[in-house]
Amino acid sequence: MREPVTVNDVTLRLGRTVALDHVSATFPTGTYTALVGANGCGKSTLLGVLARTLRPTDGHVTGLPRNTALVPQHSDVPDLFPVTVRDTVAMGRWRDRGPLLPLTRRDRAAVDRALERTAVTDLAGRTFGDLSGGQRQRVLIAQGLAQRAPLLLLDEPLAALDATSVDLVSRAVAEEAAAGTTVIVATHHPDQAGDADRAITLDKGRVTA
Repeated sequence: MREPVTVNDVTLRLGRTVALDHVSATFPTGTYTALVGANGCGKSTLLGVLARTLRPTDGHVTGLPRNTALVPQHSDVPDLFPVTVRDTVAMGRWRDRGPLLPLTRRDRAAVDRALERTAVTDLAGRTFGDLSGGQRQRVLIAQGLAQRAPLLLLDEPLAALDATSVDLVSRAVAEEAAAGTTVIVATHHPDQAGDADRAITLDKGRVTA
């Protein structure tokens, strides 16, 4: 079994702001953890540290796998960029294949399965920029699922989703943890926090519960 992901006394300063203040937490392999708290409490910042997109000012993190999937709340893809939904989800396979090599049969199967699990198969040929906010969110989640990483990080994945989509995504996230993926979700959604194995509450960059 993989070693747990452990955050050891991590502090992160962004200018004069202390975004994380001596945060320590352990995320056992195959568990589903919800990070909860108000806007600006440090949830997204902690996900950034775990995804290696942000570097702690002090402290360190151990147990991070080579491959980590981060699903942001919003996409950086320009609305006019001519990329289809299928191509967007297929980007989740670039970690293994790179953007220049053709997808293998295994890659295509992972993409097809991710499209199916998030109910966006019927959107596969559409341009990403033409989608609604909720549809875009499901496509980004599909991209994260297609990556098949041992650590899956999701930032407010239920934002802009209707009730049917919330149930669909919540089930997919729970399935990932049950299959052995370490899942960490930043959320304001009380039902999603309740579905998690455990919850960590942040306030002003500190763990309070």
